[in-house]
Amino acid sequence: MNLLLITGASSGIGRAIATRFMEDDWVVLNLSRRPCPVPEVENLTCDLAEPDAVMSLAPALQPWLAGAKRICLVHNASVMRLDRIDQLANADLRAALELNIIAASGLNQLIVPQMKAGSSLIYIGSTLSEKAVPGVASYVIAKHALVGMMRATCQDLAGRGIHACMICPGFTDTEQLRALIGDNPDTLAAITGLSTFDRLIAPEEIADAVAFAAHAPVLNGAVIHANLGQRER
Repeated sequence: MNLLLITGASSGIGRAIATRFMEDDWVVLNLSRRPCPVPEVENLTCDLAEPDAVMSLAPALQPWLAGAKRICLVHNASVMRLDRIDQLANADLRAALELNIIAASGLNQLIVPQMKAGSSLIYIGSTLSEKAVPGVASYVIAKHALVGMMRATCQDLAGRGIHACMICPGFTDTEQLRALIGDNPDTLAAITGLSTFDRLIAPEEIADAVAFAAHAPVLNGAVIHANLGQRER
């Protein structure tokens, strides 16, 4: 079987990725606090923001990994909080790094040794993986660090036939984004106006990019900005 192992598929981009891979007859296993609502997706309940939570999953993961011919591991789980670098509490930064970086690293330790040639690791970044805007310091820091993890993955797995890349969505129409912008039509207009297509990205568009990347070793080490083109201001 081909196995998609994805974090945070309970909503938004993660749910769209799970749906897309199911359409291609992959077995899909979601790791998150809440189950993925897509029928036939398997779920392992795990709060990835908790220290060492990933390691507790090892016994449950082993049967899935042992039966997989090819594995695509998608590091998708993330959260954006409003914070500033001059007011960023250490506890808040640690929480952001625990979810975005430490959990991803822990999963790599469990899963990469079981990967066969043809497998892939897809890191879900952000436009803010390579630039910054004010007011979301912990998110910017974590996404920049994730770029480094992806590039280290590319180098350290050289010669094994396993590839890694990062897909960096722009403003995508997810529950998380809608919660951040609220019901203010001016805020929504300002955000959509940053796109050269004057609209938000559909989660399904990001899912298509991830599905393509899973089959494309030529992208090994690439950072791909999937943002409809952003207007520079």
